[in-house]
Amino acid sequence: MHRTVLEQFPAGDPRGSRPAEEFARARQDEGLPAEVVMNLDADAFLVVVPRRSPQPGTGTPAPQDRTR
Repeated sequence: MHRTVLEQFPAGDPRGSRPAEEFARARQDEGLPAEVVMNLDADAFLVVVPRRSPQPGTGTPAPQDRTR
């Protein structure tokens, strides 16, 4: 599964994953299927959304959000 990273939060934050969860919840309220995942290599919480698949019939990918 390909995903687009919307935001990254350090895992060492005193509030743990709470800032990432709050950010994801705000995106969900906007209609995005955002979720929080852990990047163990970077020691960070990532807020991600599924990457859009190519637009039907065009063979070109749909516009993407910024990736990290």
